[in-house]
Amino acid sequence: MANGLKRLSNWCYRVVSTPVIAGSLAVFILFMLFVLPKMAGRLSEITGVNQSPDTSFIYSAADLYAMAEAYGPEGRAYYIYQRFTFDLFWPLVYLLFFLALITLLYRQLPSTSSLRIVNLLPFAGVLFDLLENSGAAYVMYRYPEQVPFLAALVPVFTFFKWLFIGLSSLAILAGVVILLLKRISTTS
Repeated sequence: MANGLKRLSNWCYRVVSTPVIAGSLAVFILFMLFVLPKMAGRLSEITGVNQSPDTSFIYSAADLYAMAEAYGPEGRAYYIYQRFTFDLFWPLVYLLFFLALITLLYRQLPSTSSLRIVNLLPFAGVLFDLLENSGAAYVMYRYPEQVPFLAALVPVFTFFKWLFIGLSSLAILAGVVILLLKRISTTS
């Protein structure tokens, strides 16, 4: 498994280029400015609720069921629809953005550095995001019938999604610091 991850990481270092970085940044910004607010507004409009498993950090199975109840049948149907349309694209958008930026920043390290593999952190975030989306959609679909084991897992998936997105952000910050320190040391 470790060899496969290393190969994937190295492949990313080979294929990430300036156009990939520029394109991923442009798409990410467009999604953040136009698509995300529209999707969140539409869900809120249909459900009458501003809370969603996707935007929560810590919640419980009881909170998930409370959201399902508050959404109502139409809101639950729309929530499920969103998970299998828009929310299949959004994780790919932020995956490409984080992957490209982290790869760019850590490319400056020697190819033998074990730190270079941090460019794979966004993949874990996307994996947990997709697990969260599938699990929450199934809980919404089955509601009012309960699926206790899955309802208990969905908040765990959400937590790990946000954890890996946060770690990806920290990796970017650390990469910027490494780049600045490297530039300062070469000019001294």
